[in-house]
Amino acid sequence: MSTASMVKGTAVPTPLPWSGLLALSTAAFTAVLTELLPAGLLPRMAPALGVSEARVGFLVTGYAAASFAAAIPVTALLRGLPRRPVLLGALLGFALSNAVVALSSSYGVTFAARLAAGVMGGTLWAMLAGYAARMVPAERRGRAIAVVLAGITLALALGVPAGTALAGAVGWRATFGLLAGLAVLLMGWVRWRVPGFPGEARGERVPLAGVAVLPGLPVILSVTLFLLLGHQVMYTYIAPFTEQAGFGRTDVVLLVFGASTVAGIWGTGLLVDRRPRATLLGALALCAAVMLALGRTADAPPVLLAAVALWGVAFGGAPTLIQTALVHASGPAASDVATSLQTTVYNAGIAGGSLTGGVVLERWGAPALPWTAFPLIALALTAVAVGRRHAFPAVPGRRPSGG
Repeated sequence: MSTASMVKGTAVPTPLPWSGLLALSTAAFTAVLTELLPAGLLPRMAPALGVSEARVGFLVTGYAAASFAAAIPVTALLRGLPRRPVLLGALLGFALSNAVVALSSSYGVTFAARLAAGVMGGTLWAMLAGYAARMVPAERRGRAIAVVLAGITLALALGVPAGTALAGAVGWRATFGLLAGLAVLLMGWVRWRVPGFPGEARGERVPLAGVAVLPGLPVILSVTLFLLLGHQVMYTYIAPFTEQAGFGRTDVVLLVFGASTVAGIWGTGLLVDRRPRATLLGALALCAAVMLALGRTADAPPVLLAAVALWGVAFGGAPTLIQTALVHASGPAASDVATSLQTTVYNAGIAGGSLTGGVVLERWGAPALPWTAFPLIALALTAVAVGRRHAFPAVPGRRPSGG
């Protein structure tokens, strides 16, 4: 693939395939919205399904558990198949599962549909970054991955609140029906604008265990785990933390965080292909500094909001930087399997961080949360700092002689 064209002797970068990348970004948006929408609809869904709000909350838990369990085995099973049909199959699964949720009055049937959606989610997340990387030249992989992962940020910052508001206007069943329709329309968009790629030939496949120990992969996975552990310790329990800090408007805090993540991923898209290592080090250092600020001075509302805004900027770009490093370390051909490993570690970090934060909250109270998160994020920062040879080189593709 030509990486640039020549105009009067000047190299001009090949333009990004925007339509295809935006289709993949919309797929990420759809997956996140499918996963999290029930959390905003607990009071509406519970009476219709004849269960408590807590059991409706388990619809989110079931999705996450199925995604965690399916990511590695399903990706390994399907890695030899052409990529676009697998992507279309995952989107069809989203459409069908959301349609079942929209029509079902049985909690058991609804829960089963959510488990199926979780399997589709695990399959999809293992594909998206590698797919984006194969659509562009190597020097533009980071920008392409940033575009695709922006769908996650938009779903968190805008999609879930908008979906919740829409359910208040037209009903939660109609909202899930519209989400099913979005997945169907997205299938047409993917078929039209996303190129097809072959699967991995049997003789060329790196064994699953071999992918896990590729140079740099263990360090990248450890950074993913420590960052998510530290992040979730605070984010899961941001409501009680803001209340004890004397600022009871959790909705405002979450809005500030969500808007800031959009700024973070935009800025990361500008830097990820030129200074990936320095940008990630800066993002993690900023996350760590925010936890120190929250631990020491969060009882001042202006400091709290400023710290949360900086936290959103830093965390918004970190997943793109880590995912880009993963694709560079594994190579696009093995990136689906590598990303399935990361998906499992990511979900383990979410679960572990939420559990750890809950234990800390009960035993020592909300003020202890940022002091628990800080050392975990510091470990992620340290791993990036020492992983300069294979995991997080200054320039992808160039390996320094030491470190």
